[in-house]
Amino acid sequence: MNISSLDDLLTAARAQTRAQRLLFVFAKAELPPESSPAQQAQFLAGQGGALVPVMCVDKTPDELTGMAQLLQESQGLGVAWTVVFVTTLSGQPGQAPSSADAEPVLERVVAQIKAGQLDGLVPLDREGNTVNLQ
Repeated sequence: MNISSLDDLLTAARAQTRAQRLLFVFAKAELPPESSPAQQAQFLAGQGGALVPVMCVDKTPDELTGMAQLLQESQGLGVAWTVVFVTTLSGQPGQAPSSADAEPVLERVVAQIKAGQLDGLVPLDREGNTVNLQ
């Protein structure tokens, strides 16, 4: 299945034989202090910068109706973000993964993002569509 939105990801997660937990790491774009004038100009034009993780959330597919809910919840927490990275965690037969199971995976995902290693993560914009981060 081609994943092009959060809705696609929710559909795929709900179709799995093993229960899934969705792992979200919200990140905002920041301009590093050592940036050049050219990088500063690019950043002001909406390009470049560094993605810095600001919040993590885990949910089962049944706990999430769509991007509008996720956006509303993040706004309710007062967290500014530019992109959210999503991955999934599979449970064992007959047992869904818990939030406690998700915690070490979320920590690894945060470290991945900080290192710029985005393989295996689905980046979504604030509308819930996948984005190309090249």
